[in-house]
Amino acid sequence: MSNPLGADHIDIIGPEQPESSAILTAEALTLIAELASQFQSRREQLLELRRERQAQIDAGKLPDFLPETAHIRQGDWQILGIPADLQDRRVEITGPVERKMVINALNADVKVFMADFEDSLAPAWDKVVQGQANLRDAIRRQIDFTHPETGKQYQLCEDPAVLIARVRGLHLDEVHLHWQGKPITGALVDFALYFFHNHQTLLEQGTGPYFYIPKLQSHLEARWWADLFAYTEERFGLQPGTIKVTCLIETLPAVFEMDEILYELRNNIVGLNCGRWDYIFSYIKTLRNHPDRVLPDRQVVTMDKPFLSAYSRLLIKTCHNRGALAMGGMAAFIPAKDPAKQQAVLTKVQADKELEAKNGHDGTWVAHPGLADTAMAVMNQYFGDSPNQMAISRSEDAPITAADLLAPCDGQATEVGMRANIRIAVQYIEAWISGNGCVPIYGLMEDAATAEISRASIWQWIKHGTHLDNGQLVTVALFEQMLEQELAVVRQELGQTRFDGGRFDEAAELFRSLTSAEQLSDFLTLPGYQILTRQTVA
Repeated sequence: MSNPLGADHIDIIGPEQPESSAILTAEALTLIAELASQFQSRREQLLELRRERQAQIDAGKLPDFLPETAHIRQGDWQILGIPADLQDRRVEITGPVERKMVINALNADVKVFMADFEDSLAPAWDKVVQGQANLRDAIRRQIDFTHPETGKQYQLCEDPAVLIARVRGLHLDEVHLHWQGKPITGALVDFALYFFHNHQTLLEQGTGPYFYIPKLQSHLEARWWADLFAYTEERFGLQPGTIKVTCLIETLPAVFEMDEILYELRNNIVGLNCGRWDYIFSYIKTLRNHPDRVLPDRQVVTMDKPFLSAYSRLLIKTCHNRGALAMGGMAAFIPAKDPAKQQAVLTKVQADKELEAKNGHDGTWVAHPGLADTAMAVMNQYFGDSPNQMAISRSEDAPITAADLLAPCDGQATEVGMRANIRIAVQYIEAWISGNGCVPIYGLMEDAATAEISRASIWQWIKHGTHLDNGQLVTVALFEQMLEQELAVVRQELGQTRFDGGRFDEAAELFRSLTSAEQLSDFLTLPGYQILTRQTVA
């Protein structure tokens, strides 16, 4: 349908949803139009700056700390402050904004639920609108769910976790909402709808409108967000700094500008987060033309590798120096039914969380409620009676240099690793283009970052002539041969009925075209989104 609200307002493109009348109100759309008029063109300029910076790196210039902002890194300043209900974030659970997931996550033994409109949500139009309605209902304590097959009922507990909404990255559009004939930035839509419908209720409850911001690449992008927050706070007569945000440091360029990102957002920011899976993908993508930075199998690129350890430690030191929280990364494991396998899962989760806690992180992520107790026990052991670990300054550390953050990673590219990449990526992409962005695959809860690393790793091996552990040279022909073989494995594992009823041919073709292309595409979700929304914008 098309619903024009005037030349300077919003056109709704696509089918009306049951929740549309409650979520896509005239007042909410007016706010979106205002934000689009103020910030849409600047977003385009920021994306162009990304392209220009990448071209310089492709030509041989390595990322480094910015000389023009040295005064910020050397200055004596702090962020504005952290609300009481965000002081203790020792365990956070993440997941998409589907109704049952929202209830289960808010009920989990965690401090925070990060409700995700980004990497764990395939942003089909119905999912976006329903997701906003689900969060609105949860905040008002009016959410329940009855499973259509089992009849099992789900209700919110008396003391749910603190809610933080993660919006989409700046690179993504929302093709179902147009302003002046063009799609609106998805992040603007997610932010405006969540803020508009919920900020007043949240403030009345003693909490506030809290957000996670993904995939920042520079302090100029942080400034864009800071200006948007300031505009919104003034527009609604709120105290400056009412909106609170945590930024994920999950791109290689951003790790060199963490002080500057905190400074630009100092009125609103409360912390930074190690988005480590996307960070590994960004390392590959950013350094794609540098043959001495080729990564091995992603399964061995763990947080104890020098370049990732430096990233974690610098984030902690930077945050704590500025009075901000330093959040750790994701444990993507899901519980296993077999007792021996379950014990192995819990052992891995415990080791991962102990490393984060020892480093000084103020919290960590899990993808499944069944892992919350294990993560919580580790954090409790290290935190003691403190709500966080901001007392750990890491001031005794040697300075972390650009060379530390860019250090090549030892390890081998293997046939087993390459085949696993193919099987996992194809299954994830198939689910994503079918509308599901949070997918259990081989014992892990996968989101878009996994597929991004998988296809970028193979692309990098092809480009730079990497040999596998069996001596084979990675070429386009070898990749395509393995793709056909691993598709047969997936068909056997899932069964002919599931395979034939799915969209595996489309997924395999998208994976093939991206991985064998001469240039590495920025995000697979961009062409994936075209497939996902093909019918609703026709």
